[in-house]
Amino acid sequence: MGIALLILLIGILALAAALLALSPGRPQPFLDPSGEPLAGSLSEKVFADIGGIKQGMFLRSRDTTQPVLLYLHGGIPDYFLTRKHPTGLEGLFTVAWWEQRGSGISYHPDIPPETMTLEQMIQDVVEVTNYLRRRFGKEKIYLMGRSGGSFIGIQAAARAPELYHAYIGVGQISDQLRSERLAYEYMLGQYREQGNAKMARRLEAAPVVDGTPKAYLKWRDKAMHELGVGTMRGMHSVITGIFIPSLTCRDYTLREKANMWRGKAQSGVSSLWGEILSTNLMQKVPVLDVPVYFFGGVYDYTVSTTLAKAYFGQLQAPLKGFYIFEKSAHSPIFEEPEKALRILREDVLRGENGLADLK
Repeated sequence: MGIALLILLIGILALAAALLALSPGRPQPFLDPSGEPLAGSLSEKVFADIGGIKQGMFLRSRDTTQPVLLYLHGGIPDYFLTRKHPTGLEGLFTVAWWEQRGSGISYHPDIPPETMTLEQMIQDVVEVTNYLRRRFGKEKIYLMGRSGGSFIGIQAAARAPELYHAYIGVGQISDQLRSERLAYEYMLGQYREQGNAKMARRLEAAPVVDGTPKAYLKWRDKAMHELGVGTMRGMHSVITGIFIPSLTCRDYTLREKANMWRGKAQSGVSSLWGEILSTNLMQKVPVLDVPVYFFGGVYDYTVSTTLAKAYFGQLQAPLKGFYIFEKSAHSPIFEEPEKALRILREDVLRGENGLADLK
């Protein structure tokens, strides 16, 4: 065996050992000032039969008497981001970071592809909601959808409004095909202005017209992140911003981390991409019978904040509030957590909209 090959093998083994050490797969408890588990708190990874398959979620709360919040992620679970970007949500709610059918800890290669449908995903949301209501003895809970999760979440809230105190859309989808066109035009203009001919040529070769060409999707995330209009304003790389944090989050086992990325292409949101593009929620869900709150980042081009505002303007609901996050792209709850918590505490939990930029 050559020296170079031996060094490579040792490096691979060392990396595998490090990843294994970083993957105990157990959420850490909340601690009191003396270092003991905080009385009344909860930090747990649980699994339940949802829609006929085993699905998992992380339950986090500093006080389980608090209201319950069900969080719906987008194309990939983002619970792992809370390690580097703590949201503080567990100080206001008992939070269920559910990983949807085919995603993360809910991934299994034997999940029937024909069950990866919008209707099944909505049914799953309702089932998880009822699981949480039973477990925590709540008549209603709060529902938050971010990105692709907002596409499913707002439709679940419309289907079963009696189950929810309110719906919160973070990076709320409205008319995603139009959003992709706006993103494409913005990015192409920016790269031309910067003199980045290489990226400009890539985009020019894959225009977004009636759909999102594979050649466009190949470069979409990289292009958005380099411009600071993707996941977060300050996140300029999917590798350092998402991939590495997913591998170093101690709450997942090594197998679960591998499954997260195995499932990304097969997740509910990913499998629904064509339907998301062909659906205009402004037309499909014009009315909600629960209070509605939208959080929009100024720099969000993953899902257009401009279009979310337009949707909000025509959406009928008993109470509405739109909140603009001046320093955020697609993840206000991770990017500006203090502002998000204030809105949740003073408006959402009180059933008010006094802090809203738009009402």
